[in-house]
Amino acid sequence: MAKPIMIQGTMSNAGKSVLAAGLCRVLLQDGHSPAPFKSQNMALNSFITTEGLEMGRAQVMQAEAAGLEPTVLMNPILLKPTNDTGSQVIVGGEVQGVMSAAEYFAFRTSLRPKIMEAYCALAARHDIMVIEGAGSPAEINLMDNDIVNMGMAAMAGAPVLLAGDIDRGGVFASLYGTVELLPPADRARVRGFIINKFRGDVEILRPGLRMLEQKTGIPVLGVVPWLPLDLDDEDSLAARLQQDAKTALVDVAVVRLPHISNFTDFNALGHIPGVGVRYVSDPARLGRPDALLLPGTKNTMADLLWLRQCGLEAAVKHLAAGGTPVVGVCGGYQMLGLTLDDPDGVEEGGSLRGLELLPVRTVFTPRKVRTRVTCRAGQLEGCFAPLSGTVFEGYEIHMGRTLREAGAQAFCTLPDGQEDGAVCGCVMGSYVHGLLDSALGGALAGLLLRRRGLDPAELPALDETARKQREYDKLADALRASLDMKQIYRIIEGEA
Repeated sequence: MAKPIMIQGTMSNAGKSVLAAGLCRVLLQDGHSPAPFKSQNMALNSFITTEGLEMGRAQVMQAEAAGLEPTVLMNPILLKPTNDTGSQVIVGGEVQGVMSAAEYFAFRTSLRPKIMEAYCALAARHDIMVIEGAGSPAEINLMDNDIVNMGMAAMAGAPVLLAGDIDRGGVFASLYGTVELLPPADRARVRGFIINKFRGDVEILRPGLRMLEQKTGIPVLGVVPWLPLDLDDEDSLAARLQQDAKTALVDVAVVRLPHISNFTDFNALGHIPGVGVRYVSDPARLGRPDALLLPGTKNTMADLLWLRQCGLEAAVKHLAAGGTPVVGVCGGYQMLGLTLDDPDGVEEGGSLRGLELLPVRTVFTPRKVRTRVTCRAGQLEGCFAPLSGTVFEGYEIHMGRTLREAGAQAFCTLPDGQEDGAVCGCVMGSYVHGLLDSALGGALAGLLLRRRGLDPAELPALDETARKQREYDKLADALRASLDMKQIYRIIEGEA
């Protein structure tokens, strides 16, 4: 059975996911067989495994760092918020239904066996388990029957490294306060502190580090600098969603929907030389981009109404009328159609007029489609003709079916011969997430560059997989330089 080590944080977005990924990479480089694990994840960025099961993107990123194929064992519970008080609950990669916060709070105590079943199955295959917590372990209203922070540490018998985000301020108070709020048994699990996202001279910080150690009796294992990494994001706290300035030869705008999901679909496009991707939620900041992308969403109907009410609907239709390429993925594809019908109340219930940019109609159904696919773009007409015949991979994850009407051309063909998506003029939609991660992304970038009179061949090619591997190695190098890895190994071995 693998030996565990757990990274918890004093707050959400303290950098737990990245630290866990970096630790996985260091362990892999050192000849170990690490595996990431997070018992419960709350995020709208999800992924479909080769088995057709759904899991959070953070553990996918960590699996890549560990050199592993992602498996739902790494994230047995996924919560996908549908509104401010409810979430779709996914257990073992399968949808269990939508629950309010109170309903899930009562339900979660029954999930311990499922969590440990997944954990033990994964731990049997590896020698070190790198466990990630969620939020803060000092949420005193949630401590009873906790399954993701100290409750998970207790189940796995894992020592804990507690990370604090100094970039947001108050790191000493947050680390000290977290420890003080923990019951004695949980406090004893904390074997070290990590100061994360530091900018400045570490020597100036040292008096504070010594005082923190004196007050808690817990060593500071290192100060990790602010790292300019570009890895897949877990949720809507991602810094890239704040990027709304034009920064490249080709300007691609993504609508930042209130319930935006799987915005990782556009990361690879933004890494292509000459292409800049920015996120927009205000019509005044949209301008005239070279292309407009409508992303996925966990609540298509609610976000379509928001689009209509904030003025972005009119702006999108104006750009499309002027010949700007518009691409919708999943929920964004559904919005581009004529109508959205929800007879079973899967989302909001009732019917809603779409953006009317594609002659398609969507009907929501309770069954969730989850599948990995390899597709080939059809012989497309109009501005998307340069994408014709391109082979690409991705995954479907949606509730609803969309039917084309006269005037719409299918976008691509799936492995079973069925057609996906629709193209009409300069507007295109598809249910396939990740479609821009490889050849199709390069083809779209080339299309946009040529529309600006630029030659794509003059720009360097990009290997997205190799780029990610370089980022993981850069992260590992930074952790080796800033953390006491000898002490961390002693903690893993139960010697400290």
